[in-house]
Order: sequence, then C-alpha cells, then structure tokens
Amino acid sequence: MTISDYANRAQQHLFPHFTTGKVWNDESLPIIVEGNGSYLTDERGDQYLDGLAGLFCVNIGHGRQDIPQAAYEQMSKLAYWTNWGSAHPAAVDAATLIASHAPGDLDTVFFVNSGSEAVESAVKFARQYHRSQGQPERTKIIARNMAYHGTTLGALAVTGIPAYKEPFGDLMPGVFHVPNTLGEEVPAGGTAADLPSIQAIRELIEREGGDTFAALFAEPVQNSRGALVPPAGYWQELRKICDEHGILLVADEVITGFGRLGEWFGSIKFDVVPDLITFAKGSTSGYLPLGGVIIRKPLAEALLDSPAAGAFTHGATWGGHPVATAVATANLTALADENVPGNVRSLEPYFQNGLDRITDSYRCIKEYRGAGFFYAIEMMADRDTGTELSPEAAQSVLTEVIPKAMKEVGLITRPDNRGATMLVLSPPLVADQAVLDDLLDKVDHVMGAVDKRVGVSALSAAV
Repeated sequence: MTISDYANRAQQHLFPHFTTGKVWNDESLPIIVEGNGSYLTDERGDQYLDGLAGLFCVNIGHGRQDIPQAAYEQMSKLAYWTNWGSAHPAAVDAATLIASHAPGDLDTVFFVNSGSEAVESAVKFARQYHRSQGQPERTKIIARNMAYHGTTLGALAVTGIPAYKEPFGDLMPGVFHVPNTLGEEVPAGGTAADLPSIQAIRELIEREGGDTFAALFAEPVQNSRGALVPPAGYWQELRKICDEHGILLVADEVITGFGRLGEWFGSIKFDVVPDLITFAKGSTSGYLPLGGVIIRKPLAEALLDSPAAGAFTHGATWGGHPVATAVATANLTALADENVPGNVRSLEPYFQNGLDRITDSYRCIKEYRGAGFFYAIEMMADRDTGTELSPEAAQSVLTEVIPKAMKEVGLITRPDNRGATMLVLSPPLVADQAVLDDLLDKVDHVMGAVDKRVGVSALSAAV
C-alpha cells in the first residue's frame, strides 16, 4: 500500500492525541474526509459507520447544512467578542436555551471551550464560591476511581485513572478518589445508603472533615471502566451527603448531556438537581468547540454579590465565542425540533435487545452495561467457565483482533483498556433502527472474531 499525501504529511507535521507512534506511523493511517448522518468516508472512498459519534460528540449527526449556515451567518455579522464586561446575542441565546433544558434552578451558564476546561472551571468555581462565603478551608475534592474528567492539570487531578496522571508527576493536592459503582446492587431489604461506594464517601468525609471539602464530582453514567449505570437511589444519596456537609455536587455531563441517555441531561434521568453541571461535546454536536458549566442561580449570585469576591476570577479568550454559541443554538434547536432525545428513548429497548442477542451468542462477552445510546461491552476468555483474559490475550484482542475486524466491516469505535478489555458503543443520536441494525451486525462480526481468537487461545493453553 502506498501511503497517501495526507497521511504522509500528518506523520511529518501533525502530533497525535492519545495515539501510539506505531499506530500513527502506520502506512494505513485513516484520513477521514466526509461525514453524512451516522457514516464517514475516507480519502479512498471507503465508508464507515461512526459507532462513537466522533468522540461522544456528534449527537445530531454528520453533514448537516443548517448548523454550518448558522456559523456563516454569525461569522458574517460578528465573528468575535467576549463576555468580559459586556455580552453579545449569540452567547445570551445559547445560555438561555441551555438553561431551559437544565433541571431545577441551574440557570446560569459559564462558557469555555472543552470538557477539560469545563471541569477546571467547576473546580475553580467551587473553591472560590466557598472562599467568598467565608470558608476558605473548603478546597478538597471527591471523585471516583477510574473516572475520566479531563486532561488539563486540575481536571487531570480530578481524573481517577492513574496511568493518565503518572507521566506528569505531582498534580493538584487535596483530591480523594472513592470506589465507583461497578458491580454494586442495593442489598435486599436495604437502600442505596448501604452501597459500599456510598459508605466509602461517608468514611472519607468523617476522616477528613466535611467542612474541608469543596465539591464532589461524578458522571451520571461513568464512561471509563465501561458505562457504569448507578444503582437506584445512588444519586439521591450523593445529594443527601453533599447537603449534609455543605459540599457542592457536580455532575460531569460532558458525555451524557444533550440526549445521550434519552434526556437532555443525565441528571434528569436519575432525578437529581446537582449544584453544577459540566458540559461540552453534544452542546454543538462537535461542529465547533464549546464547553461550559451550568450553575445553580443562587450559587452564582452569592459569589458575585459577595464583598469577598465580587467576580469569578476566571475566564478565557474564546469562552462564549459568538460563532460557537450560535452553532450551539442551531444544534440544540434541531435536537429539540426533531425530538432527538425521544428517538434515543424509543430505540433504547431495541438497542439493548440487540446487545442481549450478541451477548448470548458469544462466551467471550462478560456483560454489557449502559443506557440510552451509550454502552460498553466487557470481554473475558470464557463466560461459562469464568475464565478472564490473560494480559497477552487482552493485548492481542485490543490491538490486533478488534481493529482488524472493525476494518473488515467498516466500523469505527473505541476498543478500551481502562480497567478491563471493552468495546464502547456511542452512535449519533439520530441513528434510526436501520442504522442500529447495521451497527449491531458489525458488532456481531467483531465479537465473533474475538470469540474465535480467545477460544483458540484457551484451547491451545489447555493442550
């Protein structure tokens, strides 16, 4: 195979994100040139089903013309202005629309450019809010093991994935990680208060002192470690704990916001009103970078009205950019007009039934987890015997078997090794039943290839 000009220049001049040199420098490096609906096309004309919605971003689908038109019109009128000491209509419209979909009194929107920046901003708001209320000792943060919250140094400190943090040495102090909800169920006759993960939070607070904590961060469905759906009542316990100790509850909805779980926000699905919601990806469906924090109105007002503060000492040149916020309004309007969250709700059982069939067909599948249009399939060597994958088999599955099988059927999605061997599924939210059928057929092929490989490996080991 002759390497293309784009691939050659990418390897010469473009530094990759989260990609090994071996993969980046391969002569078959994909160059994606076009998207339409749930599908992508590369420079050779080959088509792929986008099984990850870009990177949990493209909720409205690829190739829309109304959203670029909104960007063009805004750029032609006012290409740039800030929210420092003044405002502009595009940011006001987007903030109003986002607040209208948020639960409770989450009515104030602070714009930045990405999910990492959103989490960074939430950490800073929590710390400055408590300081403005005469509690400067409240600086500590609670987050969950294996949770991903971003890559800027503050957000990375909140992230609970050791391998992502190790290359950078000491990070922000005062961040404590507690168990996530993997494998947890409310015990018979008990409540969510009896969950080990909840008890661990209470023990941490008792040990460190509740009046030293600023915020608790959690995703409605935790991405890293495989689409962890919390047990019933879990979020109510988080809310109760935070209320008891004056801790701000932050729902990280960078992935789950704007319809991914079938509601505008995952917090609505789990019937909780957090103090802050971080968002990004789906706010523009990836058509332009945008992120932000939605803040309960009384908290925002308390900080601005405080003699000790008077201003949130944080900002960004591009925060609330006119073109990005105009795109957000166009995207969110389309999501509402076309009832895209309702599409997710109506097709969720169909999606899960298909995953049930695939799980039943292959012993290499331990289980799948998730909700809405967001799932992770966790793999093992043999479900019937309870045999887990060896490290060597897991490496082979992730780097050889799955990539080869996905290429054979034209599927792009994410093999994931964060805590287990998994395949993540997160299609555009506009996917209809036909697209889901195509996705499920492709996943069936991939799981068949994995089952064949690990079955052969297990047989060879037994011999």
